[in-house]
Amino acid sequence: MELPVVVGVDGSESGLRATDWAVDEAARRGVPLRLVHGFLWDRYDSAGPDGGQGRPAGRTSADDLVASAAARARHRDPSVEVSTEAVPEDAVTVLLSAARNASVLVTGSRGRGGLRGLLLGSVGLAVASRAHCPVVVVRGDKAALEETHECVLLGAGDPAAGGEAARFAFRAAQARGCTLDVVRAWRCPAYEGTDRPEVTGEPERHHEERASLLLDAVVRDAGADHPDVRVRRATAEGPARKVLLHRSAAADLVVVGARRRHGHFGLQLGPVGHTLLHHAACPVAVVPHRA
Repeated sequence: MELPVVVGVDGSESGLRATDWAVDEAARRGVPLRLVHGFLWDRYDSAGPDGGQGRPAGRTSADDLVASAAARARHRDPSVEVSTEAVPEDAVTVLLSAARNASVLVTGSRGRGGLRGLLLGSVGLAVASRAHCPVVVVRGDKAALEETHECVLLGAGDPAAGGEAARFAFRAAQARGCTLDVVRAWRCPAYEGTDRPEVTGEPERHHEERASLLLDAVVRDAGADHPDVRVRRATAEGPARKVLLHRSAAADLVVVGARRRHGHFGLQLGPVGHTLLHHAACPVAVVPHRA
């Protein structure tokens, strides 16, 4: 049986939107939904009132929070099996642990404690940068959250390293019955052409053709199991982060890959993923690739 969809809940508006998105994703995949909340309530209970039945007030509040989120999830789609867990640890640790047994991990873009003006909370950034399962950070405008664009956008990386992201995007498009836009950005260095015979004269054409060949390889390899998905291929000149950010305004989900280096415990997120997580006009899926 496929692993569940896991969503981090914290009582914020962003978290509620993430819960709704996760319910729909679990229904599409036909898997259970697990609601997870992490909070170090023991730090705040020593001077606080008892929460009833011998439980600390912080624990009572956490249990009430996940129960409320579960009720919302069941109301949105009664067919989805829902379970909950409240853990007395920091949210990042709890979600990264839950990600080990998840088909996809879902978070909001900003937590309840986020400072006004921040575009992405620290929890969402940390789990998207470090989790070893796909992470979806739910953000964007109303049209994207209601999936009215009927389009999934894939930033096509190198075929050898971007296969997981491409397969995720094809599956997402098939589950939604929508179009998959696959985009490969390319750039032509200003100094190129003088010492490379193969690009002398028409360096732009050389780079565009190379981008097209790489894009075709991604589509061919990942699309073999999804022949019914309608694919629109496109190459675009410019930095990938800017190209995908612009196109995210017409997508319901944008998918990018991220390398995970074994034994490296810091943030592992490239400039494309970082930009999209902060600024995209739709939910962002970061799909890890183990380097």
